[in-house]
Amino acid sequence: SSQLPDGQVLPLPSVILGELGRDPQNPTVCFYGHVDVQPAKKEDGWNTDPYTLTEIDGNLYGRGATDNKGPVLAWINAVETVRALKLVDFLIFMQAMPVNFKFVIEGMEEAGSLGLEKLLEEENQSFFSDVDYIVISDNLWLSNKKPALTYGSRGNACFFVEVK
Repeated sequence: SSQLPDGQVLPLPSVILGELGRDPQNPTVCFYGHVDVQPAKKEDGWNTDPYTLTEIDGNLYGRGATDNKGPVLAWINAVETVRALKLVDFLIFMQAMPVNFKFVIEGMEEAGSLGLEKLLEEENQSFFSDVDYIVISDNLWLSNKKPALTYGSRGNACFFVEVK
């Protein structure tokens, strides 16, 4: 839960932690994503209802389709595909995998990831103890045709200002 400046306490949505593979000989890659979105109204310039995923000419339109539900759904689809393999194929795949995967999916990123820091501290010696790399798919493109690959982040700062 989180306490607002006025004293009101609100429950926070759960953070989803998942993993695929536990080979101690392999490095572990942790994927981070979020499923919450910024508010939107059709009058903000949307041609369709922002909260109804709509396909037009092979493109998907909807709030969060790229930030960040699309990448999160790609991970879920990949894991679902691996799990759908026949048991023998699955075991061969798991033995051939060069890395272990961990997933962190939260629902408070747009509000400053409330509660995530506490979870990271609580799970630091357990769930996150073997994480070697972190992949954050919540990023931007430089233009409609130029994706960006960000390989480092630093200097983040968050502030809360209440104006009366």
